[in-house]
Amino acid sequence: MATTTSETQPVTGPSADPPGARRPRRLRRAGTAGRQMHAGWLTYTILTVFTVGSLYPLVWQAFASSHTNARLAESTPPFWFGERLFTNLESAWTDANMGRAMLNTLFVAGTITVSTVLFATLAGFAFAKLRFRAKNLLMLLVIGTMMVPPQLTVVPMFMAIAELEWTGRLQAVILPMMVSAFGVFFMRQFLTQALPSELIEAARVDGANSLRIVWHVVFPAARPAMAVLGMLTFVMAWNEFFWPIIALTQQNPTVQVALTNLGRGYVQDQGVIMAGALLATMPLLIAFVLFGRQIVGGIMNGALKG
Repeated sequence: MATTTSETQPVTGPSADPPGARRPRRLRRAGTAGRQMHAGWLTYTILTVFTVGSLYPLVWQAFASSHTNARLAESTPPFWFGERLFTNLESAWTDANMGRAMLNTLFVAGTITVSTVLFATLAGFAFAKLRFRAKNLLMLLVIGTMMVPPQLTVVPMFMAIAELEWTGRLQAVILPMMVSAFGVFFMRQFLTQALPSELIEAARVDGANSLRIVWHVVFPAARPAMAVLGMLTFVMAWNEFFWPIIALTQQNPTVQVALTNLGRGYVQDQGVIMAGALLATMPLLIAFVLFGRQIVGGIMNGALKG
């Protein structure tokens, strides 16, 4: 009776590797494609240094807002909180009319953010996917406006708001900033890559009009870029100082205009000034803590789809 063996016979033929041969580097690395990469100690060291350097001004601002002028003027600066934190915060809130200033700034920054994201997305979609005459020329003109210093537009804008009797009113700050050339260029670059033209053509074949295409196709595809643009626009509008200090007054200020009232006087209280700056910074920190994960998630989602 014939016996069978369970031993595995060596594979022979052109596909077998000769004994002692090394596999090609491309094949050796193919198995590591799905593995998670881990950063080394050097990466963590560099990230720690940059994080500490970025947080130091904010931490020093918090420490300085809790001390007196005499303590801040000493040769050894304070590296911890003092006993005047809440006193300085109360003085800054009262002297700078910070409550009204924050409400005004929230309204101004929110309105500018919504309008910029909306108009920039629509214009970016038009420049990226629609066909019309002089499209490239108009895009060059939009980019060219970014090269004009904002100081050159102050006199014409002030003359315009004076004719409209908007001096000291919030619409004088909102209207000139309702859309930005950077936002149009940013959305145009994103939609050029993230929005396939075939998807728009398929929607047109299904009978969708332009409004439905924008609402159901363009906005979902542009959501990551809209989140990033909204965050950048809100921070820019919140911190805007040059034009609001010209167009507004201390009776109806934004946060940055109200802070200028703390620096007036023969002897400036640096602790109160730092406390006012801390109050002006807190809403941005709270917004980032609440919506930072969604914004970063939107960025990563857009990067993976791209």
